[in-house]
Amino acid sequence: MTVDGAASLRTVLSEAGRAPGVLWTMLRSMVDAWPDEVYTRTLVETRLLGQRTAFVVDPTLIRTLLVDEANGLEREAFVTRALAPALGCGLLTADGGSWRAQRRTAAPMFRPERVRDFVPAMAAAAQATRSRWLARPAGAGAFDVSTEMMRTALDIILATMTSGEGGLDETRFGAAMEDYLGQTNWKMAYVMFGAPAWLPHPGARRGAAAARELRAAAAALIAARRARGGGGSDLLGLLLNARDPVTEAPMAEALLVDNLLTFVAAGHETVALALTWLFRLLADHPAVERRILDEIARVGTDFSGDSGRLDALVYTRQVVMEGMRLYPPAPLIVRRTTRDIRLGDAVIPAGRSVHVPIYALHRHRLLWDRPDAFDPDRFAPSVHAARDRYAYLPFGAGPRVCIGMGLALQECLVILATLLPAFRLSPARAGMPEARFRVTLRPHGGMPMVPTRRAG
Repeated sequence: MTVDGAASLRTVLSEAGRAPGVLWTMLRSMVDAWPDEVYTRTLVETRLLGQRTAFVVDPTLIRTLLVDEANGLEREAFVTRALAPALGCGLLTADGGSWRAQRRTAAPMFRPERVRDFVPAMAAAAQATRSRWLARPAGAGAFDVSTEMMRTALDIILATMTSGEGGLDETRFGAAMEDYLGQTNWKMAYVMFGAPAWLPHPGARRGAAAARELRAAAAALIAARRARGGGGSDLLGLLLNARDPVTEAPMAEALLVDNLLTFVAAGHETVALALTWLFRLLADHPAVERRILDEIARVGTDFSGDSGRLDALVYTRQVVMEGMRLYPPAPLIVRRTTRDIRLGDAVIPAGRSVHVPIYALHRHRLLWDRPDAFDPDRFAPSVHAARDRYAYLPFGAGPRVCIGMGLALQECLVILATLLPAFRLSPARAGMPEARFRVTLRPHGGMPMVPTRRAG
């Protein structure tokens, strides 16, 4: 160990000794480490794990921060260290000019007309899940809905990314993703405490092996497509053929791997979790579920023949949006200021960590009536249109708003419309599982539910 490394370790142990409760709370779930005031105030400045942090929980201030002052922000180091070993310097982790070039290059892939072309592949993957559930023996009991939704969403993202052409062991890939994400809270806590990157932590060796496996799998997919001449109308083909509209340059080879992994990881994880929480919410709200079923019956489910049917699932979309209000899959936006930024009457100095706690914003006492209640009518078109745009941010906001937002919403609608008419899911244990933040918002212990075939 170097002198500097020993000093860093002493600093970490000293800070941890002063605030062990906060450390372990953060390792369990960062949401639980937030001060209670984030649910009642608009701007909260506090000390979190050794560093000054500003929580911004007001729509006007959020707009100022993420839109007007976007050029005065950079990615926070603890997020980058947690994700970069697997996702490299892709859209989710890059900053500055590199991020802008990648965003320009990838944006045409996610235009609404492109996304609409992927509906048949989504429908086929959802139908495969329905067939798998129908094939379960009678009395087979509960399964973990989060695991099932991860598999379905991964099937969809691989079908849309690679046309389902094979060459990837989906079970191993999914397990590697779980191994990697499972140890990221340690990496984030270490950065906040000033720990060196080499300091070991639980799951570190498994996470490093998982990162290597994920990157090797993505590189192999790209190499296989190039060997067949490249191209194609799926997302991988579009990515290989994409050109920066300003420089006309293709994406560098390393960035192709980074972004392929980013799209697969972020794309399937967020959709799967949104649906996992939603199935559990519907189990507690049968009247809402009945309204969805009535709407699906009116609209029909032949999305492969008429993808425009999705636009008619108005109430179902409201339900998805309300589910993501209560349980946003990405519950936190984190940035660091690169210059002084004024937010209302406060000045956030350069170098300060700034958090937009989406989970708290969506349950804020000043912004929402009955904030903890499940009420899809909040998102009726006229009601939602009158709401401040920056009070509801499941996909972020500003220049870095999620590039796959339209794709994710479309997937949720297709999966719900395919599975819900065939099955009712009942919770296998009482109470909503505890929501824990580990990069994404996950149900602790999974989401065990019992599927029952609907009559007819």
